[in-house]
Amino acid sequence: MTRLSRREFMEQAAAAAGFLAGSAPRLRANPLGLPIGSQVYPTRSMLKDFPAYVKMMAGIGVTRLELCSPIGYGADFAALANGREVRTTLADHGMKAESSHFSMAELRTSQQKSIEWAKEVGISQMVSATLGDGNGGNTPTLDQVKRAAEEYNVIAAAAAKAGMQQGLHNEGFEVSMVEGRRTYDVLLELLDPKLVKFQFQMSTITAGLIGAEYFLKYPGRFNSMHLQDVDMNAPVPPPDAGGRGGRRPQVAIGKGTIDWVKTFAAAKAARIESYYVEQNWELTQQSVAYLKTLVA
Repeated sequence: MTRLSRREFMEQAAAAAGFLAGSAPRLRANPLGLPIGSQVYPTRSMLKDFPAYVKMMAGIGVTRLELCSPIGYGADFAALANGREVRTTLADHGMKAESSHFSMAELRTSQQKSIEWAKEVGISQMVSATLGDGNGGNTPTLDQVKRAAEEYNVIAAAAAKAGMQQGLHNEGFEVSMVEGRRTYDVLLELLDPKLVKFQFQMSTITAGLIGAEYFLKYPGRFNSMHLQDVDMNAPVPPPDAGGRGGRRPQVAIGKGTIDWVKTFAAAKAARIESYYVEQNWELTQQSVAYLKTLVA
């Protein structure tokens, strides 16, 4: 065995350290340099054993979970009822939950209770999936859109007083058309930018909404994303027995039509603060693995 002098050893050690430091961004790459998150809704059937669920998610590289309120989302989320226990379990695995979804029904009737639970968990962003409840569903009138925005501004003002940031996702109501305009664009005008931030659902590409375009058109209005990918070249399945139209299939991130480098470049310019994979367990594993390789 060849023996190294102390000087030779120190020189080689320094060189190795430099190599590893240079390689670290590639090895630990993730878009925007932000923690990789996952929304729990698609995997809610696995939440009953919450410690096991958190361990499973941490094992694939997820460090942020976006929750759904057990107050408004029901029995599937009963394991999240004790906010302090949820926070401790997450911390045990190096994880946090800084965002959660809340139903409009609970925000209308028990907002303070929801805020108290959120604070116990460590949540600072309270997001509603849609404003369609009681406001015309997926086919609102312009008056209903205006009333929905007025109501949500009031809810968001109360949240702000409690130190919470209110957010809005985009589901059927938001992607609808009203008097020749996209309801989403109308809401971006009507909702107070100081009180309401937007969370973009990437799968709404199927309705013609492109995340990168919205981020650049409305800088500062978005603070998070739900990540899915869609194969827009796949045929649309026929309507089901209930007459509901089929949807193009979701696929793992990086295997569909969405340009993720462009998306994350726009998200960086728009100061997006967080993103959450929102897919079933199989696709979540594949999507998280892809995000680890994506430098954006």
